[in-house]
Amino acid sequence: MKKLSRDFRSRLWTLKVQGLLGKPPAFDIDEIIGMFPLEERIYRWRCVEAWSMVIPWIGFPLAEFIKKCDPASKAKDVEFTTIFAPGQMPGQRTDILKWPYEEGLRMDEALHPLALTAVGMYGEVLPNQNGSPLRLVVPWKYGFKSAKSIVGIRFVENMPKGSWRRANPDEYGFYGNVNPEVSHPRWSQATERRIGEEDRRKTMMFNGYEAEVGRLYSGMNLKKFY
Repeated sequence: MKKLSRDFRSRLWTLKVQGLLGKPPAFDIDEIIGMFPLEERIYRWRCVEAWSMVIPWIGFPLAEFIKKCDPASKAKDVEFTTIFAPGQMPGQRTDILKWPYEEGLRMDEALHPLALTAVGMYGEVLPNQNGSPLRLVVPWKYGFKSAKSIVGIRFVENMPKGSWRRANPDEYGFYGNVNPEVSHPRWSQATERRIGEEDRRKTMMFNGYEAEVGRLYSGMNLKKFY
């Protein structure tokens, strides 16, 4: 992974913001990083493939950046588009997914205080292979929801499809919330393997952040809206 990513160019990078807002702005990545005070947040990280980690991210609340963009009141969802650079990313030369990679959040999810715009990890600038220069971190959701190397944000009225959901809707729902009671069609989500540990541990609802985010999904059928 490190060998494949070493030549990835993550500067001279522009983030375009489009959709339901006034004049569509474009931000230089270093301009974005300088807009907000950076903070370290240690979050549990849960992959949909049933492994997990604990990661110290560095970044700023996604909500603060969204406020800067001033989306219209009818914008109910946010779509994130990542870099498409098959010359630098060999995986994008395959047809596993329809590129570029896209993911989305409901607006109230994106504005939640736990949702983080990450620019670093482990006390260092975000490595290329981990989503440099800017990525999303949504700790109560499976990792595929946290788009890497973001180049575009679009405020929309209707729920974005998302790359994995588009490719296989029976396996990847829009929400992607960590839920030990809803198995992936090919494996259980009831337990996980923490990297560096031998024994499996029980998976926690919303990855252990139920007290903080459970209200977002009050009254929803979480087995249907997975």
